[in-house]
Amino acid sequence: MEYTGVLVGLGNPGPRYDGTRHNCGFALVSALLELTEKEGTLSTLNGGKFSCELWRLRLPQLGGTWLAAMPQTFMNLSGQCVQPLLAWHKLKPEQLVVAHDELDIPAGELRFKRGGGNAGHNGLKSITQLLGTPDFYRLRLGIGRPPHKGDVINWVLGRPDADDAGKLRASLPLALDTLFAFAGKGLEAAVRMARKADAPKAPKIAVKAVKANILK
Repeated sequence: MEYTGVLVGLGNPGPRYDGTRHNCGFALVSALLELTEKEGTLSTLNGGKFSCELWRLRLPQLGGTWLAAMPQTFMNLSGQCVQPLLAWHKLKPEQLVVAHDELDIPAGELRFKRGGGNAGHNGLKSITQLLGTPDFYRLRLGIGRPPHKGDVINWVLGRPDADDAGKLRASLPLALDTLFAFAGKGLEAAVRMARKADAPKAPKIAVKAVKANILK
Protein backbone atom coordinates (compact mmCIF):
# COMPACT_ATOMS: atom_id res chain seq x y z
CA MET A 1 0.00 0.00 0.00
CA GLU A 2 1.17 3.52 -0.78
CA TYR A 3 1.24 5.94 2.14
CA THR A 4 1.11 9.72 2.08
CA GLY A 5 3.10 10.14 5.27
CA VAL A 6 3.99 8.81 8.69
CA LEU A 7 3.71 10.39 12.14
CA VAL A 8 6.19 9.03 14.68
CA GLY A 9 5.62 10.13 18.26
CA LEU A 10 8.69 9.78 20.45
CA GLY A 11 8.68 8.48 24.00
CA ASN A 12 9.88 5.70 26.28
CA PRO A 13 7.90 2.45 26.54
CA GLY A 14 6.37 1.04 29.70
CA PRO A 15 4.23 2.30 32.58
CA ARG A 16 7.22 3.82 34.37
CA TYR A 17 7.31 6.59 31.76
CA ASP A 18 3.58 7.14 31.26
CA GLY A 19 2.70 10.80 31.54
CA THR A 20 6.30 12.07 31.59
CA ARG A 21 7.43 15.11 29.63
CA HIS A 22 9.60 12.94 27.38
CA ASN A 23 6.47 11.08 26.23
CA CYS A 24 4.72 14.06 24.64
CA GLY A 25 5.09 12.43 21.24
CA PHE A 26 3.17 9.38 22.44
CA ALA A 27 0.45 11.69 23.73
CA LEU A 28 0.02 13.27 20.32
CA VAL A 29 -0.21 9.92 18.54
CA SER A 30 -2.81 8.81 21.09
CA ALA A 31 -4.86 11.95 20.40
CA LEU A 32 -4.67 11.30 16.65
CA LEU A 33 -5.79 7.70 17.09
CA GLU A 34 -8.76 8.75 19.18
CA LEU A 35 -9.85 11.32 16.62
CA THR A 36 -9.45 8.81 13.80
CA GLU A 37 -11.64 6.29 15.61
CA LYS A 38 -14.42 8.90 15.65
CA GLU A 39 -14.00 10.51 12.24
CA GLY A 40 -11.97 8.18 10.02
CA THR A 41 -10.73 4.63 9.53
CA LEU A 42 -8.18 3.08 11.86
CA SER A 43 -6.38 -0.28 11.62
CA THR A 44 -3.85 -1.75 14.03
CA LEU A 45 -0.81 -3.21 12.27
CA ASN A 46 1.93 -5.53 13.45
CA GLY A 47 4.89 -3.27 14.17
CA GLY A 48 7.07 -5.97 15.71
CA LYS A 49 9.67 -6.02 12.94
CA PHE A 50 10.08 -2.25 13.43
CA SER A 51 10.09 -2.34 17.26
CA CYS A 52 7.01 -0.14 17.46
CA GLU A 53 3.28 -0.01 17.94
CA LEU A 54 1.87 0.79 14.51
CA TRP A 55 -1.41 1.94 12.97
CA ARG A 56 -2.76 2.69 9.52
CA LEU A 57 -5.28 5.51 9.35
CA ARG A 58 -7.39 7.48 6.97
CA LEU A 59 -8.80 10.83 8.06
CA PRO A 60 -10.27 13.56 5.84
CA GLN A 61 -7.92 16.16 7.35
CA LEU A 62 -4.88 14.14 6.29
CA GLY A 63 -5.91 13.78 2.66
CA GLY A 64 -4.63 10.24 2.27
CA THR A 65 -3.52 7.12 4.11
CA TRP A 66 -0.95 7.64 6.85
CA LEU A 67 0.97 5.48 9.28
CA ALA A 68 1.31 6.39 12.96
CA ALA A 69 3.93 4.81 15.19
CA MET A 70 5.12 4.76 18.78
CA PRO A 71 8.66 3.30 18.95
CA GLN A 72 9.07 0.66 21.64
CA THR A 73 12.82 1.10 21.70
CA PHE A 74 14.02 3.52 24.33
CA MET A 75 14.35 7.14 23.29
CA ASN A 76 18.04 7.09 22.38
CA LEU A 77 17.44 4.14 20.01
CA SER A 78 14.46 5.66 18.16
CA GLY A 79 16.24 5.45 14.83
CA GLN A 80 16.23 1.66 15.08
CA CYS A 81 12.47 1.88 14.66
CA VAL A 82 12.19 4.76 12.21
CA GLN A 83 14.79 3.77 9.62
CA PRO A 84 13.48 0.24 8.93
CA LEU A 85 9.87 1.48 9.09
CA LEU A 86 10.51 4.00 6.33
CA ALA A 87 12.62 1.59 4.28
CA TRP A 88 10.04 -1.21 4.39
CA HIS A 89 7.17 1.06 3.34
CA LYS A 90 9.30 2.92 0.76
CA LEU A 91 8.76 6.25 2.49
CA LYS A 92 11.20 9.13 2.13
CA PRO A 93 12.47 11.32 5.00
CA GLU A 94 10.39 14.23 3.65
CA GLN A 95 7.26 12.13 4.34
CA LEU A 96 8.19 11.75 8.01
CA VAL A 97 6.84 13.92 10.82
CA VAL A 98 8.42 13.30 14.23
CA ALA A 99 6.53 14.64 17.26
CA HIS A 100 8.79 15.20 20.26
CA ASP A 101 9.25 17.15 23.47
CA GLU A 102 11.25 20.37 23.22
CA LEU A 103 13.09 21.97 26.16
CA ASP A 104 13.68 25.28 24.40
CA ILE A 105 9.96 26.01 23.97
CA PRO A 106 7.68 26.95 26.91
CA ALA A 107 5.19 24.35 28.08
CA GLY A 108 2.12 24.27 25.87
CA GLU A 109 3.68 26.09 22.91
CA LEU A 110 4.44 24.46 19.57
CA ARG A 111 6.80 24.79 16.64
CA PHE A 112 7.01 23.03 13.28
CA LYS A 113 10.08 22.86 11.08
CA ARG A 114 12.06 20.79 8.62
CA GLY A 115 15.59 19.68 9.39
CA GLY A 116 18.02 21.45 11.68
CA GLY A 117 20.03 20.28 14.65
CA ASN A 118 19.00 17.94 17.43
CA ALA A 119 19.48 20.35 20.37
CA GLY A 120 20.67 17.48 22.56
CA HIS A 121 17.54 15.38 21.93
CA ASN A 122 18.74 11.78 21.80
CA GLY A 123 15.70 10.54 19.91
CA LEU A 124 16.27 13.01 17.09
CA LYS A 125 19.98 12.25 17.13
CA SER A 126 19.36 8.52 16.67
CA ILE A 127 16.87 9.09 13.83
CA THR A 128 19.21 11.50 12.05
CA GLN A 129 22.15 9.11 12.30
CA LEU A 130 20.31 6.08 10.96
CA LEU A 131 18.41 7.90 8.22
CA GLY A 132 21.62 9.63 7.19
CA THR A 133 19.88 13.01 7.00
CA PRO A 134 18.27 15.58 9.32
CA ASP A 135 15.80 16.59 6.60
CA PHE A 136 12.60 15.26 8.11
CA TYR A 137 9.82 17.31 9.70
CA ARG A 138 9.60 17.96 13.43
CA LEU A 139 6.47 18.84 15.38
CA ARG A 140 8.01 20.26 18.53
CA LEU A 141 5.92 20.12 21.71
CA GLY A 142 7.20 22.59 24.28
CA ILE A 143 7.91 21.39 27.82
CA GLY A 144 10.09 24.31 29.00
CA ARG A 145 13.36 24.07 30.86
CA PRO A 146 13.81 23.04 34.51
CA PRO A 147 14.12 25.86 37.04
CA HIS A 148 17.58 24.63 38.03
CA LYS A 149 20.33 24.03 35.49
CA GLY A 150 21.79 20.56 35.37
CA ASP A 151 18.48 18.88 36.21
CA VAL A 152 17.47 18.13 32.61
CA ILE A 153 17.33 14.33 32.90
CA ASN A 154 15.05 14.40 35.94
CA TRP A 155 12.96 17.11 34.23
CA VAL A 156 12.26 15.28 30.98
CA LEU A 157 11.69 11.96 32.75
CA GLY A 158 9.47 13.61 35.36
CA ARG A 159 5.77 14.35 35.24
CA PRO A 160 4.65 17.97 34.88
CA ASP A 161 2.80 19.75 37.65
CA ALA A 162 -0.92 20.41 37.24
CA ASP A 163 -0.42 23.77 35.54
CA ASP A 164 2.04 22.55 32.92
CA ALA A 165 0.08 19.34 32.38
CA GLY A 166 -2.99 21.44 31.63
CA LYS A 167 -1.04 23.51 29.10
CA LEU A 168 0.32 20.41 27.41
CA ARG A 169 -3.10 18.77 27.16
CA ALA A 170 -4.60 21.98 25.81
CA SER A 171 -1.96 22.15 23.09
CA LEU A 172 -2.78 18.72 21.62
CA PRO A 173 -5.77 19.79 19.47
CA LEU A 174 -3.71 22.59 17.94
CA ALA A 175 -0.81 20.18 17.43
CA LEU A 176 -3.19 17.98 15.44
CA ASP A 177 -4.34 21.02 13.46
CA THR A 178 -0.68 21.72 12.72
CA LEU A 179 -0.25 18.21 11.36
CA PHE A 180 -3.38 18.64 9.24
CA ALA A 181 -2.17 22.01 7.94
CA PHE A 182 1.08 20.37 6.87
CA ALA A 183 -0.75 17.48 5.19
CA GLY A 184 -3.07 19.82 3.33
CA LYS A 185 -1.03 22.92 2.57
CA GLY A 186 2.61 22.25 3.38
CA LEU A 187 5.36 23.58 5.59
CA GLU A 188 4.52 27.29 5.82
CA ALA A 189 0.90 26.62 6.74
CA ALA A 190 2.03 24.26 9.48
CA VAL A 191 4.54 26.79 10.83
CA ARG A 192 1.79 29.42 11.07
CA MET A 193 -0.67 27.06 12.71
CA ALA A 194 1.84 25.98 15.35
CA ARG A 195 2.49 29.60 16.30
CA LYS A 196 -1.15 30.02 17.31
CA ALA A 197 -0.35 28.13 20.52
CA ASP A 198 1.68 31.16 21.62
CA ALA A 199 -1.52 33.03 22.51
CA PRO A 200 -1.61 33.93 26.24
CA LYS A 201 -4.69 31.79 26.80
CA ALA A 202 -4.57 28.61 24.77
CA PRO A 203 -7.96 26.87 24.60
CA LYS A 204 -8.24 24.33 27.38
CA ILE A 205 -9.62 21.44 25.37
CA ALA A 206 -9.08 18.07 26.96
CA VAL A 207 -8.18 15.25 24.61
CA LYS A 208 -8.73 11.74 25.91
CA ALA A 209 -6.16 9.13 24.98
CA VAL A 210 -6.94 5.72 23.63
CA LYS A 211 -3.78 4.58 25.42
CA ALA A 212 -2.49 5.13 28.91
CA ASN A 213 0.68 6.95 27.88
CA ILE A 214 -0.74 10.45 27.74
CA LEU A 215 0.00 13.40 29.97
CA LYS A 216 -1.99 13.26 33.19
